[in-house]
Parts: sequence; C-alpha cells; structure tokens
Amino acid sequence: MEKEWFTISVYSENNVGLLNRISGIFLKRHINIESLNVSKSEIDNVSKFTIVNYVTEETARKVVGQIEKQIEVIKAFYHTDDETIFQESALFKIKSDLLFDERQIQNIIKDSNSQIVTVARDFFVLAKSGRRSEIEEMHDQLKPYGIMQFVRSGRISVSKEKMNISSLLIEEFKEN
Repeated sequence: MEKEWFTISVYSENNVGLLNRISGIFLKRHINIESLNVSKSEIDNVSKFTIVNYVTEETARKVVGQIEKQIEVIKAFYHTDDETIFQESALFKIKSDLLFDERQIQNIIKDSNSQIVTVARDFFVLAKSGRRSEIEEMHDQLKPYGIMQFVRSGRISVSKEKMNISSLLIEEFKEN
C-alpha cells in the first residue's frame, strides 16, 4: 500500500488526559502527527480532534480502531484529502517599513489574498488562510524580506459526505 495524507476526525467527551493518550497511540506506532487541532464540534459537549498524518490506509484504519478504544472517544473516522474540505491559517509579522518601501510586499499581499490584520510603528501582521502549499508559498516569498514571527494553525476540515455521527449524537444527547 502507498502512503497518502489522511485526516482523522475524533469525536469525544472533553476530558483531561485524552490528548495525551491519543498522541501515545501515534508514538507507539512511530507515526508523526503533521497537524493537530482540537475544538468544540457541531454537537453540544462534544469535542472534535482533527489529526493529519502521512500513512497507508491500513495504518490509518488501525489507528482509528485504537483511538476508538479510548473510553471518552465517541467515534473516529479517517478521510483522504479528496474526501474533505480543509484549510489552515497563518500569521506573518513583518517590519512596518517594508510595507511602504517594498512594492513587492504589496504585490505578495494582493496576489495571495492575504489580509493586513494590524499595522504598528515597528511591524505589521498579515493573515493568510488556505491550503498548506499556499501558506508555504507565501512564506517563501516573504522570507527574503525578513519574517519577524510566523505561526501556522493545524488543519481544520469538514467531510464532503454527510457525517451520520452528528444526527446520531444529537438524538442520543437529547435523550439524556
């Protein structure tokens, strides 16, 4: 089997220590977590972990099975990139004088569909949302001008197909 990018979605109760146990599953299998995001989900009192890694489908299936054995985990899924809609976000902090002195900076901002979040005397901050490759391209374009600080979020994603978990859990939580 060939390796490919998988997004693992984990729906769980919000309990202390679960992230540690889930990351331990990847550690035991020597799988690098490329991206991780945890947030509330569309279901009240249910958290959603979004984990990205580069593995075979068999490995993704086994990892999901191990994750589902955790008591607090309600359900876990894995999807290929073609089965999801996803984005990341990034912030770039750059010296302010470059915004006015370097015409190319203005072109990068316009061409990348990024936004100026704030401008201060010594720096300005750009925000960019999109695919990882788009953010990396913008990073490469800005690097020669000197990036003071850079941060990128983990992937956020939704599946293209209907997630039956939502309707099942909403009904279950209504009963309780």
